[in-house]
Amino acid sequence: MRAGVMLPRDLAAAEIVPFARRAEELGFGEVWVVEDLGFHGGIAQAATVLAVTSRIRVGIGILPAGARNVAFTAMELATLANVHPGRLVAGIGHGVPGWMRQVGAWPESALTLFAEYARALTGLLRGERVRVEGRYVRLAEAGLESPPEAVPPVLAGVRGPKSLAVAGAELDGVILAEPAPAKYIAAARRILPPHARVVAFEHAVVDPDADAARARVRPLLAGIGGQSLSAHVEPLPFAAELRELRARHPDDQSFAAALPGEWVDALTLAGPAESVRSRTGGLGADSVVMIPVGRDRLAALEALASAL
Repeated sequence: MRAGVMLPRDLAAAEIVPFARRAEELGFGEVWVVEDLGFHGGIAQAATVLAVTSRIRVGIGILPAGARNVAFTAMELATLANVHPGRLVAGIGHGVPGWMRQVGAWPESALTLFAEYARALTGLLRGERVRVEGRYVRLAEAGLESPPEAVPPVLAGVRGPKSLAVAGAELDGVILAEPAPAKYIAAARRILPPHARVVAFEHAVVDPDADAARARVRPLLAGIGGQSLSAHVEPLPFAAELRELRARHPDDQSFAAALPGEWVDALTLAGPAESVRSRTGGLGADSVVMIPVGRDRLAALEALASAL
């Protein structure tokens, strides 16, 4: 299991390089960048982090399929893979529906677009000439003049069983967004083929005081009872109780405050270093990417490193 850290989406541009360099110095195996609407571009961040580090693997989680022509995505990824062989992990997905609608890029069938995109992207990165006459993806013998010698893994940032099945058939694995409890990871693995790589994103706080650590992650769980995160919740043994609690507390703040401590522990990595280390290893993911919590991100990063 590889331990990684996420480069926070709202980190100031001037702080990206110091954060990435320190993550490598502290011994993290991976650093992941995200492409959330209105923040920093995923490819630009990945290129920057790869250029200022020498060892750490850099993941992009994720590039929304509707936002870029697949041939141009392949060109960008191939360039990064050729300049920094063996250090890139690419992630693609549907994108957040609200954001994609905001920019006019949400398709009538997100699953169809994703399947066509995934198949074309992997073909292009393997150096194939790709011809597609799909519903959304159309390529006329398109190809890369300099395909990567070491093809980077391409993972899917998806949630539902149909999308997981497509990812298992077309790509190298999946990225499971936060919260990614062990039961959710196990449920996803039952859909995926045995070789599929699973990367789990997790809110993480290391603090000697377990209750103080839980208090810092509780606000981040306010949406856990909503429909968009139902796939994360259904495999949990307390799923029915969680939905009942959500019904009794329609206010996000009161709902988060009412979550029992053991539920918070199941949904996050929060607590003393040894506890976080043990729970990280027991999640069942191939890579666990810790999302630092707190205003001082470098201090949070230093604390997380104590759980490696």
